[in-house]
Amino acid sequence: MKSLLSRSSISKVLSTALIAATLPLGALSAAAETSISSVDSPNSSSTVTETVYQTAPNVVVLPPGSESVLLTGPSTTISGALFDVDVALTGVTEKVTAQKFIIEFNPARVDFIDVQAVDSSTTIVGQNAELGKATVVAASISESAVNNKTLIRLKFKAKANSGVQDIKVSAELGLADTGVIQATRFGSLSLQTNQVTGDLNGNGALDIGDLAWLAPYYGITSTHASWSTVAGADFNQNGSIDLTDLGLLGKKVLYDTKQFELMEASVMDIQNAMNAGKLTAVQLVTKYLARIDTYDQKGPEIKAILNVNPKALEEAAALDKERSEKGPRGPLHGIPVIVKDNFNTIGMPTTAGCICLKTNNTSTDAFMIKKLKNAGAIILAKSNLHEFAFGTTTLSSLGGQTKNPYDLTTNPGGSSGGTGAALAANFGTIGLGTDTGGSIRIPSSRNALVGIRPTIGLTSREGIIPLAHSQDVGGPMARSVADAAIALDVVSGYDPNDLVTALSTGNIPKSYTDYLDKDGLKGARIGVIRSLSTGNDAAFNAAVDKMKQLGATVIDVTIPNQSKILGYASLSGTEFKFDLNDYLATLGANAPYKTLTEIIASNDILQSQKSSMIQRDNVTTLETLNYYKDLWERTKLTQQSLTQVLGENSLDAVLYATTSGNANRLSAYSGFPAISFPAGYNNQVPFGIELLGREYDEGTLIKLAYSFEQATHLRTMPASTPALTTEEESKLLLTP
Repeated sequence: MKSLLSRSSISKVLSTALIAATLPLGALSAAAETSISSVDSPNSSSTVTETVYQTAPNVVVLPPGSESVLLTGPSTTISGALFDVDVALTGVTEKVTAQKFIIEFNPARVDFIDVQAVDSSTTIVGQNAELGKATVVAASISESAVNNKTLIRLKFKAKANSGVQDIKVSAELGLADTGVIQATRFGSLSLQTNQVTGDLNGNGALDIGDLAWLAPYYGITSTHASWSTVAGADFNQNGSIDLTDLGLLGKKVLYDTKQFELMEASVMDIQNAMNAGKLTAVQLVTKYLARIDTYDQKGPEIKAILNVNPKALEEAAALDKERSEKGPRGPLHGIPVIVKDNFNTIGMPTTAGCICLKTNNTSTDAFMIKKLKNAGAIILAKSNLHEFAFGTTTLSSLGGQTKNPYDLTTNPGGSSGGTGAALAANFGTIGLGTDTGGSIRIPSSRNALVGIRPTIGLTSREGIIPLAHSQDVGGPMARSVADAAIALDVVSGYDPNDLVTALSTGNIPKSYTDYLDKDGLKGARIGVIRSLSTGNDAAFNAAVDKMKQLGATVIDVTIPNQSKILGYASLSGTEFKFDLNDYLATLGANAPYKTLTEIIASNDILQSQKSSMIQRDNVTTLETLNYYKDLWERTKLTQQSLTQVLGENSLDAVLYATTSGNANRLSAYSGFPAISFPAGYNNQVPFGIELLGREYDEGTLIKLAYSFEQATHLRTMPASTPALTTEEESKLLLTP
């Protein structure tokens, strides 16, 4: 491939008396440092609001803000400093023998590092950290939790000036098997235990109440008079209750007792379910395959998928084995990905949607595909696209017309519309698209997705069927900003086979997930380009107002030379022939065709764009003054104009409607990054807005979009592809 640098809730327990006996709410004790129960919580008052919550008979739930959860830590630390936050319980009784603490923190301001038990009677039996959240399960083995005594110490690293106020803790307290609870439930205990291994409190699930019941029996053996009470938790079957049993039960209660829900599942939802042993990659792939089988070529006939990976279940099984033996490689381990069918992918043809390339089985993976596979992702399917990425409706000779799941009478946008429709319909977890003029962002807008067009140079173009190298870039598409950030972490980086990626060196943060800040719009400055924001004024204006409510300063701006910039033609009309021929040459002797001329002659193409292909084939050379003048002047003018408006107004980003006119060209012509995300609906079809920022400043765009997303949660599922029942899934059950 040519290397072109410039082409470049206390929950209400079932007995009110139990609440009174267990948790008389006391005043917070004084501390030398800042002591708080929570920050910005509606329950952080002198009286904690009780909420009805169906839970285990011996579990009390304390929501964030409960005065019974006492946090002590520094109110201010400097960026880069390590600091501790102590967690204690106040107003508790001696019945508490197990605790599950859910720690929520601002991942843009602090990193969770570790947790340790402080009280000698407390043992950490499980912990899990994820984006902005950590869960810790502890057991009190020698005695019950003591009022106002620190149980655990959390260690954080400040990423900005921060402190305990950036941390919220809720708790689930497990009460021991002493007193009325055991007396009233003992008769049904053995029966329930037979149903769910380790279910000691008889509620049909594994929760902190089971660990609380088990902890006082630590050290007993099968000869003990009470063995039958806890035998169901002897997980290692060695005839004793030991630390291994406590640890195994602790791991199980790290996670919610609810069953895994596939619809709209995020990367971290999936990882948590897999870590909890509730889900395997094989099961996950099977669920997605069932949905593809039900909805893609049948039912609503979305027609988003061109090819399904025939080894997807085999690969999933191998990754399940690896997880059990070595643990996950990272957040994408076992995650099914939908890939636009212009990325070279071993074991599946790479067609660009054209019948002419239906036998194009490449011997190598595109660089971005290789990075996904190395991260443990599963390439589940290749998606339809507008043939050779020429248009924005996603119509191809090989896949036909892809439908928009939100409105089956219209298209999903394009050219990455197959990926967009597939993700909207929940055929996979995340996806890849390519963007030459708007081909990631347009289908993201029309399918209520988040799409990132990265800075040219952040991701490699190697192994991607090109449209125009001066504008081409690959990037992630997802149902949430967090998932898009996780994917961007994996696919970005230097590739020696695409030298423009050398420019990314030193410009890639430790993780784009560090920018997932719910308060990201507070203090931000955003310039609104009104002239590029038509089409759904009500939704757009509501989005701007929401950003203001969230603390952003929003001003109207005009891009200097805007008309002239948007008047330039896309260079895909000029470059396509030469870039495609170069790609075909990389296929060697196995290339179905050697040139665009041969492809046109075959006539195995989308007939409606044949004339356009002929016109592009008629370009005889790139070595013309007009081409270089357009390439240089257009890029320079766009970059300078955007830099001027961003700089003069001290803006973090400019904002406009994703699908309004030629707005998407600003990113394509400058090479600067842009992100599209949901802002509402227009006649039931989703409507997106787009933020554009400085080169290699994807993190800021992610922060702003995430803050808006978390405050609005505008994405809804399309009605045409509802969840399948367990029975429906079982009919399509596949095994590797």
